[in-house]
Amino acid sequence: MAEHDHSAIKEHMAVIGADGVHVGTVDHVDGERIKLTKTDSPQAEDGEGARHHYLPVGLVAAVEGDTVRLSATAANAVDLFEEAD
Repeated sequence: MAEHDHSAIKEHMAVIGADGVHVGTVDHVDGERIKLTKTDSPQAEDGEGARHHYLPVGLVAAVEGDTVRLSATAANAVDLFEEAD
C-alpha cells in the first residue's frame, strides 16, 4: 500500500468513499486519524447527539484537489468510525 502525505489533508475537505458517496468533512488530522466535523455526524440529523468522528488515515486512497478519497465504501467507512470521547 502506498504511503500518502497526510499534510495534504486540510480542514474543510470533503471525504468521500470509494463508491463516491459523501462520508464527512475534515475538521483536522489528529495523528493517525482524520477528525470529521460534527455537522456531518450521523447523529446530527435530528440536531441531537452530534459528535466528532474519527477515521484512520490508513483508509485514505488519494487526496484529489479538495477531496479526500477513501479506499473503503462510505458504508464501510461509517462502520469504522471512532467516536470522540
